[in-house]
Amino acid sequence: MIFFEILLNLLAVVLLVPVLVLLIQVLLSVIFKVKPRQLRMRRPSIAVIIPAHNEQVLIQSTITSILSQLNQGDRLIVVADNCTDATASIARTAGAEVVERFNQQERGKGYALDFGILHCTQNPPEVVIIVDADCQVGAKSIYRLAAACLEFSRPVQALYLMKSPAGAGLKTRIAEFAWLVKNLVRPSGYAVLGLPCQLMGTGMAFLWKDISSANLASGHIVEDLKLGIDFCRTGRPPLFLPQASVTSVFPISAEGLTGQRTRWEHGHLGVMLSEAPDLFTESICKKNTSLLALAFDLIVPPLALLTLSIAAIFIASAALYLFSGVTLPLWLSLTGFCMLGFAVMLAWSVFGRQVISLASLCYAPIYALLKIPVYLNFLVKRQVNWVRAKRDE
Repeated sequence: MIFFEILLNLLAVVLLVPVLVLLIQVLLSVIFKVKPRQLRMRRPSIAVIIPAHNEQVLIQSTITSILSQLNQGDRLIVVADNCTDATASIARTAGAEVVERFNQQERGKGYALDFGILHCTQNPPEVVIIVDADCQVGAKSIYRLAAACLEFSRPVQALYLMKSPAGAGLKTRIAEFAWLVKNLVRPSGYAVLGLPCQLMGTGMAFLWKDISSANLASGHIVEDLKLGIDFCRTGRPPLFLPQASVTSVFPISAEGLTGQRTRWEHGHLGVMLSEAPDLFTESICKKNTSLLALAFDLIVPPLALLTLSIAAIFIASAALYLFSGVTLPLWLSLTGFCMLGFAVMLAWSVFGRQVISLASLCYAPIYALLKIPVYLNFLVKRQVNWVRAKRDE
C-alpha cells in the first residue's frame, strides 16, 4: 500500500509539470497579445517547395494560393513523390515547376523535401518555404515568412490551423479546437516571452544555407518536430509568426481522420520519449534557455491523453483514499484536474468560441475516451513509418 501511495504521488507530480506549462502558455497568450512584427528587410529570392504524394484532388488549389504571391525569379517547385495519380500533370498545368521522384524503399515527406532541396542546388534561393500539398496559404504570407526569416536569420513558422469541413461531426470540431490550442494558443504564449515554437510541418521558412545542410532524408513520421529541435540545438530556434498563415481541412472520413491523428500523436509521443530527457540535460549543461523552453513544450502531450492520464490518477487516488484514508495523491491529482480544466476553458473563452460551442466542448471527455485505442496502439503497435493520411475524394 505504501508503494502504491508513493507511485501515485510521483505520477501526480509528474503530470502537474505539463499541465503547469500548458496553463502558463494559455495565460500568457490571453493576457498579452502577440504584437505584429514590423518587417524591415527587403524581399529575398524565394523557392516554395511542395512535397506531394498522390495529391491530385487538392494540389491545384494549393498552387493557386501561392502563385499570386510570387515575384519574377521566385520558384514554385512540386516534388511529385512516388505518385501513381495525376499529381504531376495537374501541377504542371497549374503553373508549378515539377520534379518527379520514384523510390519505393525510401518513402516519406523527408525524402521528398531532400529531393526538392537538391533540385535547387544549381540555382539556390535565399529563402526556402515549405508548404504541404493540401494547404491554402494566406495573403502576403509568403513575403512575411521570407522577410522574417532573412531579418532574424532563424527558421520561421507560420500559424498553421486545421479547419472542420462543412457538416463535420462533433469529434472533428473537438479536434479542431485541440489543434487551435496546440498551434495558436500555446506558441502565442511562448512568443510573448520571446521563446521558440515547434515546427509544424507546413508554412515553414528557412535560409538556404541552413536548410541545404539539414538532415532531411528520412522517413520520420514527424520530421518537422525533429527538425525544429535540431535547429534549436544549433542556436537557431524557430520563430512563431502568426501574421503569416496556412490552413488545411480535416478529412471527412473516419479512416482519414484516425490515420492522420495516429501519425501525429504517435510521432509526438515517440519524439517526446526519445528526445526530452536529452534536451533537458543538454539545455542545462549549455545554459540554453530556448532549448529548455522547447523541452518543456515538448513534454505537453495531446490534450486527450493529458486528460485521460490525470483522470486515471484521480480515480486510482480516490480508490486509495477510500481504502486507506490517504489524501495527498487525491489532492495532487485534483489540483491537476482543476488547472487543466481552467486552462482549457480560458483558451475556449478567448480563442475557441467560433470553433465549438461550450455545450459541445463538454463532450470532450467522451472524445478522449474514444482515443484510448490510439494510445494503446502506441504501446503495442506504434506507427514509426510515414503513411499518408487517406484524403477525401
